[in-house]
Amino acid sequence: MSARPSVPAEACPEARPVSLRLEGLAKHYAQAPVFQHVSFEVAPGEFVAIVGESGVGKSTLLNCIAGLDDWQAGRVLAGGTDIGTLDAEARAHWRRRHVGFVFQAFHVLPHLDVAQNVGLPLLLLQQPDDARVQQMLDVVGLAGLGARLPQQLSGGQLQRVAIARALVHRPGLLLADEPTGNLDPATAEKVMDVLIAQTREQQAALVLVTHSASAAARADRVLKLRADGIEG
Repeated sequence: MSARPSVPAEACPEARPVSLRLEGLAKHYAQAPVFQHVSFEVAPGEFVAIVGESGVGKSTLLNCIAGLDDWQAGRVLAGGTDIGTLDAEARAHWRRRHVGFVFQAFHVLPHLDVAQNVGLPLLLLQQPDDARVQQMLDVVGLAGLGARLPQQLSGGQLQRVAIARALVHRPGLLLADEPTGNLDPATAEKVMDVLIAQTREQQAALVLVTHSASAAARADRVLKLRADGIEG
């Protein structure tokens, strides 16, 4: 048998660094499809926005990528890990280390102060780092507010707490669900500035779902989710 000829790295599709790959993902509730045939890749440091009509399953898709929800067909591969092969406990451990999730509803803990909320991912990893927490508070414009409780902050400040918390452990995958949906335009712009800057700096893969045309316009790529697939 003759030796297989070598293929230059630049000619091989697999040579492109990939942080996230979805292959034919499909999600159903009972017999009704939410979405199907969803395939795309995200490279390190790349920002991909996903848009689509209300109810098409954008948030559900994010939850599947994070391993928070199950799916009926296809694969989610993140950093070489096939998420579908992990049980619930293994998914939780993987998510804790590798994923930063920014929720529209903030999900900060009211009984913890700002610094404690931001430092929670590091505490769960048994890697507390006060200097890193303060660095992230500086990055998101909350320097000096670490001792405040969430109820003492504005909506825009709470969203920046959520971003700092999502980024503090330097995840390779950053997921954001309508992070500017409840914010005024000026604050929304600042929130997007932080998300994008940190994605580039940390070479994370950022997947953001949004109805905001201005937020989507800042992405490297915009994908449109439909019930029968994704395009863009």
